[in-house]
Amino acid sequence: MKRKYLLFVIILFLAVFCYFFIGRVSQEEIIWGVNFSQKHSQGLGLDWQENYLALLDDLAVKDLRLIAYWDSIEPENNQYNFQDLDWQVKEAEKRGARIILVVGMKTPRWPECHIPAWAAGLTDQERETEILEFLKETIARYENSDSIIAWQVENEVFFPFGECPEIREDFFEQEIALTRSLDPDRKIIITESGTGSFWFKGAKLGDIVGISLYRKAWFHELKIYVKYFSPPIFYWRKAQIIKKLFDKEVICTELQAEPWGPVLLYDLPTEEQEKTMNLETFRKNVEFAKGTGLSKFYFWGAEWWYWMKTEQRPEIWEEAREIIN
Repeated sequence: MKRKYLLFVIILFLAVFCYFFIGRVSQEEIIWGVNFSQKHSQGLGLDWQENYLALLDDLAVKDLRLIAYWDSIEPENNQYNFQDLDWQVKEAEKRGARIILVVGMKTPRWPECHIPAWAAGLTDQERETEILEFLKETIARYENSDSIIAWQVENEVFFPFGECPEIREDFFEQEIALTRSLDPDRKIIITESGTGSFWFKGAKLGDIVGISLYRKAWFHELKIYVKYFSPPIFYWRKAQIIKKLFDKEVICTELQAEPWGPVLLYDLPTEEQEKTMNLETFRKNVEFAKGTGLSKFYFWGAEWWYWMKTEQRPEIWEEAREIIN
């Protein structure tokens, strides 16, 4: 009996392994977009508006993932300043670009949660009330923009990363319900770690699942660089499960295209940057993306490409222009 049980376990393991790790698909018809963070551009010492316009005009980017940073937009309680985000949205509108707008407390770029100083000392309940008010103001501000194609509510809530207070799942559902009630016509994107889950929660709560896809990164816990072992087919198989069970589309909202080292990129020496991202690695990541079978990717690192260009190292910038166009 024990032998039969052991044999069954072995066969099941091999079947699961073969399903997720063996096989090949290819997707050539891909929409390539970029993430843009005003904060990240400024952190790199760039003129962020110049950086943004270069993406729109020089690279001719038509698909953007922009971020409504709570601490930047509401620096004082109930005093909103949308000027910088207004400008980003309007410049995208002029060029017919499409925008995913990320709203909430946990949004892309370190420290992940961008909480205004005035809200830092609030109780959990008080902070949640203020977040909902921020969502209302932001959605009302941009719901009439033709460029906004979807709202992304929070960022990778189910992945414990960053300097963040807990986002309770029932409150997260409340945020999603509020967003849907304020703008029922646009789809809602829920993001998940590409390797860290099977994306079921995101698929259940949202209209589209957005995933991250990183290939090599520094692990602080291990003090080493780690290369992810999952093959491209791994993402395709999971996307097919989401399609069959939930009838939801999976897109990649973060495709690694910049370094990830032991310190923030602003303090990372160039030779250390090249350990996780250079032109060869960039090309490999693009080919890897094609092998996942997904049809839409947003590059993570376009601000860094521009910084590299200003440092007389335009190779990745030039390569990206060819890919995006």
